[in-house]
Parts: sequence; C-alpha cells; structure tokens
Amino acid sequence: MDHKSPFPGMDPHLEMYWGDVHLKLIAYAADQIQPLLPEDLLARADERVFVESSFHDRRQIRPDVYVAETGTVVVERPRHSSGVATAEPLVLRLADEPITQGFIQILDIHSGNRIVTLIEFLSPSNKAPGQGQALYLRKQSEACGARANLVEIDLTRSGDRSSVLPVFRVPSSHRTTYQAFVRRGNRPDEIEVYSLPLTRPLPAIRIPLREEDADVPLDLQALVDQCYRNGRYGSLDYSLDPDPPLPAEERAWAHELLCSAGKRKR
Repeated sequence: MDHKSPFPGMDPHLEMYWGDVHLKLIAYAADQIQPLLPEDLLARADERVFVESSFHDRRQIRPDVYVAETGTVVVERPRHSSGVATAEPLVLRLADEPITQGFIQILDIHSGNRIVTLIEFLSPSNKAPGQGQALYLRKQSEACGARANLVEIDLTRSGDRSSVLPVFRVPSSHRTTYQAFVRRGNRPDEIEVYSLPLTRPLPAIRIPLREEDADVPLDLQALVDQCYRNGRYGSLDYSLDPDPPLPAEERAWAHELLCSAGKRKR
C-alpha cells in the first residue's frame, strides 16, 4: 500500500471521505501549531454540532437513509374507490443527520481564554444554504467583530465558497481549485489570499497571532500527507473519478498523472 498520494498537493479523491479527513486535519493542525506558540497561547480543537434535515439537504453529503419496503408491485388489486390498480411505493424514511463542524481556536490563557485566531477547514456544510452555513457565518462574524484573526482553508470543491472574501473579489489569477484566506484582526480591510492549485504541492501558510507575536507556519502539505498515510488511503481505487468530478482540463491532467503513477490504465 502506498503511503503518499500520487497527487502533488491535495488529492481530490480524499473529498469523498471528508468526514474522516476533516477530523484528522483539525487534530494534526492543532498538534503542528502547538509547539510553535508562545507559552501563554494554546491551540484548542472545538466543534459545532447541529441537526439538519436530509429532506431539505442540498449539500453533497451521504446522509443515513433508512429503507422500509412496505410491499410489492400490485398488478390487479384495486386500491382506490375508482377501481384503478396502483403500485405499492417504496417508502424512504430520511433521518435527521447530526453534523459536526470542527475548527481550531488559538486562545490567550492570560486574557480569560480570549480567542486570538480562529482556523477553519471549510466543509461542504459550510458552503451550502442551511443551518450549517448559518452557524459558520455567525462564528465568522463573531471572530471579525472581536478583532480576532480568521484563517479559512478550503480543500473541498463542493458548494459555493462562503469565505471571508467573496469569489468575485478574488482576481482570476488567484482563483484556484483550492484556496486559503487570512484576515488579520488588526488589519480588517486586508485579506491575504493563498492560491492552492490542484497541480502543485500545498504551501505552508502564515498563521497570525497577537500583534506582538511573530506568525507561525502551518504546513498544509504535511497535514494532507499525514491524513493520507494514517488513514491508509493508499488503497483508493483511482480508476474511478473523484466526486465531485474535475473540470475537463484538470480531469485530463489527473488522468495522465494517475496513468504515469501506475494507478490507472490508459
């Protein structure tokens, strides 16, 4: 089993397992940052949990569906007073699904655990209308209102980016498959944009702390590699296309890459 993805940066096939990957990213990122922080700052993982009805779900997730087969097709037996024969339907009971959104808070322990920096790895539930997006945008607004630093890292392609910087404000030269944004609390009118194209390794980005502190690096590629290795994703079937599918140009590039790596037949 391979311990490293054939993709140089983010592996789009990992998006199909985002629940597991997301939890790992949060834990590994907190562990990576913690030793670099001043003694009076702490990186803490936290989560938002909510229930969103699958019936109205517009996100690309895989909700639990309970199937109850109530009968078979009826050909002749009348079901209504009109005497018309009808078929028995298959009844699907859609369970309300508890959703968890993880994030990292860097706290100042000498200031009553004041939030210094909020780090979010965006999930599809952050990027589609619903309670998940509403809760995320509220947390985003609270962080900005408190002049905390906000770091958004988007390694999924599902949904619409609901980042601190609208897509139309990003120059076309920096609109890439994946993206990261940093908004510093002391410079709220500036947004730092990190391009994260599919075809290149992920960079280390700068995580801001207090004004008197130096930034600390967060190595995104090391995090993804660790997720891939520890999650044993080397067993993925690369003969299949990722979900959601890649655009035509990236699909052709990925096909050549996977064929060259022996993961797919030409």
